[in-house]
Amino acid sequence: MNVNWNPWHGCKKYSEGCKHCYVYRRDESYDLDASKVYKTMAFDLPIKKSKNGQYKYPSNTFFWTCFTSDFFLDEADEWRKEIWKMIKERSDCYFYFITKRINRFYESLPSDWGSGYNHVTICCTMENQKRADERLPIFHQLPIKHKEIICEPLLENITFSKSYLTNIEQITVGGESGNHARICNYDWVLNIRNQCIENEISFHFKQTGAVFEMNNKVYKIPRKWQINQAKKANIDVIFSDK
Repeated sequence: MNVNWNPWHGCKKYSEGCKHCYVYRRDESYDLDASKVYKTMAFDLPIKKSKNGQYKYPSNTFFWTCFTSDFFLDEADEWRKEIWKMIKERSDCYFYFITKRINRFYESLPSDWGSGYNHVTICCTMENQKRADERLPIFHQLPIKHKEIICEPLLENITFSKSYLTNIEQITVGGESGNHARICNYDWVLNIRNQCIENEISFHFKQTGAVFEMNNKVYKIPRKWQINQAKKANIDVIFSDK
């Protein structure tokens, strides 16, 4: 079972990839301010129980965590302590979250973290070369059992330092959605794919984005086709031992 779990909502724009944030776009359509951060009604979702005393979500549930904010957002430091307790309690499930603030990893980290929780995957976003050079060296040295890189929106060609790719399980790339989307070039996608193959890292092409360049032609792709077109490219690579 896959479940979206957003214990808090709202975020502060942080780097280039945030310019056309999908959460801001969606909130604006409802006249809401996405920069206001608040706890949600789903805060304790993983540990909610039914009337019979059993967890509402069974073992092996996969929780997509904090996708309408950033897990390491400073406004959530106190709340995060409670979240770690829930994550530890549900060690029979899996938790997956993405952050641009990997430099804040040690804020509110549980005392028993050690080399990491085996049921937690932490993904670091790197949307351009500047952020890759800034975040990957930090990400590389952190004690995390399962690490992935997210290049979404992919804003330019990125070359990763091989010395920092150790223990990366997967790199996911994708273009930018929305009416003001910036261009994503297929050559950039293939370049990252080649680096993944060279380093035996799984690769996933998630979506083309709304403005996609291939073979010197620029295509405007409707939202409903962006994931499907990436899938049709059939360029994903899986290394099963990762």
